[in-house]
Amino acid sequence: MHRLLSLLVLTSLAAVSPAAGQAVPLQVGIPVPGELGPDDKHTYEIELGADQFVYGIADQQTVDVVVTVYGPDGERLGRWDGPARGPEMFQFDTEAAGVHRVEIAPFEREAGEYVVELERVEPVAETPEGRVAQLMAPYDRDDVPGGVVAVIRNGEVAFAEAYGMANLSHGIPFTIETPSNIGSVSKQFTAFAIVLLESRGKLTLDDAVREHIPELPAFDQAVTLRHLLNHTGGYRELYNTVPITGWQGEDELSRDEAIHIVQRQPALQTPPGSEYNYNNTGYILLAEVVRRVTGVSFPEWMEQNVFGPLGMHHTTIKTEHGQVIHNSAQGYVSSEEGGFREARDLAASYGAGGIYTTVGDLAKWLRNFHDHAVGGPEVMARMVERGVLTDGDTIPYALGLGIGERRGLRRISHGGADVAHRAQLMYFPEIDAGVVALSNNSSFNGQIPGEVADAFFAEHLTEEAVEDEPREGDAVVVAPEVLDRYVGRYEAEGVGLIITYTRDGDRFYAEATGQPEIDLIARSDSVFDYEGVEATVTFHVEGEGEVERATHQQGGRDLALRRLPPYAPTAEALGAYAGRYYSEELETFYTLVVEDTTLVAQHRRLEDDITLTPKSEDKFTGRAFFLREVEFVRADDGTVTGFRVSNGRTRGVLFEKIR
Repeated sequence: MHRLLSLLVLTSLAAVSPAAGQAVPLQVGIPVPGELGPDDKHTYEIELGADQFVYGIADQQTVDVVVTVYGPDGERLGRWDGPARGPEMFQFDTEAAGVHRVEIAPFEREAGEYVVELERVEPVAETPEGRVAQLMAPYDRDDVPGGVVAVIRNGEVAFAEAYGMANLSHGIPFTIETPSNIGSVSKQFTAFAIVLLESRGKLTLDDAVREHIPELPAFDQAVTLRHLLNHTGGYRELYNTVPITGWQGEDELSRDEAIHIVQRQPALQTPPGSEYNYNNTGYILLAEVVRRVTGVSFPEWMEQNVFGPLGMHHTTIKTEHGQVIHNSAQGYVSSEEGGFREARDLAASYGAGGIYTTVGDLAKWLRNFHDHAVGGPEVMARMVERGVLTDGDTIPYALGLGIGERRGLRRISHGGADVAHRAQLMYFPEIDAGVVALSNNSSFNGQIPGEVADAFFAEHLTEEAVEDEPREGDAVVVAPEVLDRYVGRYEAEGVGLIITYTRDGDRFYAEATGQPEIDLIARSDSVFDYEGVEATVTFHVEGEGEVERATHQQGGRDLALRRLPPYAPTAEALGAYAGRYYSEELETFYTLVVEDTTLVAQHRRLEDDITLTPKSEDKFTGRAFFLREVEFVRADDGTVTGFRVSNGRTRGVLFEKIR
């Protein structure tokens, strides 16, 4: 009887599902079911005051949804497109009072059911501690992988709070003492080991890596330890390369196999020192250098010379699958069926990743930036020397550390991501303070650590820089015939990324390869902001109004875009690419076949075929990130003889046609 009553109550509380063109009100604690068709977009309205914190969940029962929130003036406040099933959590702060709009649309024209509900609407917290609690609301549950956030001052933990679960199977909560995988935050420790060895006369940063690992291939120009530390060595990036072989993130990958792949690289991708290209391969090799120079295993040497002397007694380097790390956080990724599933680590990654540690131990590490107890001031000064390219440009990366600033404060930082774990470490040397965030949730919001810094260090921060050019609120209207000049597909030169610009009535939007659509806001008749992203595109009009080029600007970097000519090959033309291909470098095969009018790539270790979309003659874009760019090679008589694969960090891997 009680169960029947509760069902009746729930039914009475559930709001009516939205109909086409209608806006349904959302209220805290009242779930609203929805059923989306491929072309549907459901709209919900919330009457909110200024300076409110809002947290809600769209439970993706049988459809993957994209949640977008707009303020009273139509400004987009956020867009969420995380897991394909289960809870799509969204949170935002209001600025102005008024009606806010929540739009829910299907991802890639799927169809199915969801339920949306507001969990919390409350004033934005006035204390830093309260603000962290709001930011971590999505992870403060007993059915969600969680994490820990800590603030470090003068080498001591000034604030720490844990949220959610370290292990869902056994119901173990995350605590501030829970060791978690910090992914690439580990790189600074590997760099520290190399600099320590240099200070002890065991090596120099300008040693060629082959002096220590002679079985690596010899190239015309030497790759040095400094090149590896700065990500400028020219080796292929391991975790962008091995997926081409059908390897997937949780598969076994031995240390020997990783080095074997480097040995088979026929040529460097770029001359050493000429280009920054983030690269895990180099740091895996650096850990091997430590072993060979010292004659001691990398984990043992790190314990004796770094972790032990710093008092980091809860820090462990994971070297293989199945290794027991006591009381550690199990990593989780979203399951396609909803909820979460356990994920394995990148076991061969140590040197580039693989460290499990706690916020308390990381506080001791940050203390060393100030008191230099291990290594001395010279070593720590060496650690933050930014790399310089052969053309004289200085990069924002030092030795395992990113160097920059946040709102006027100098910042030393690094993020980390293994298959499931996430981490962020940032240190502000001018105030001897920092922020640490660790999580075992692959969907963890990487913006949280910066907002924690804003909350706790507000008195030391300046306001965000004011842009000279007009921004939000200064949009202009551009005639449809002008927008039509810009419509088309543009390739980011040297990157293999394609951005398609489309006009649909009054809407003008962009869609990059494998990414969701982003609306564009006109700032002039040729300059547009990407809504919700700190990026701009400028279209270059030439001659009689032709537009063949554009410039994408983001993060202080200009990316040249070149318009691709219309290309729609016939089934007969696609047939020339069909066949069996083999890469001697990677020792793997692909079979290319034509299905209807589509070219697809098949690999025996991949469950799904990979669609190859034509962008120009002999050039295709793959749906999978590791086959981002496929360019076919022809003999003098025009016969297709092979193709090369590139995906940004890995470039030009050759596959030869064997039949």
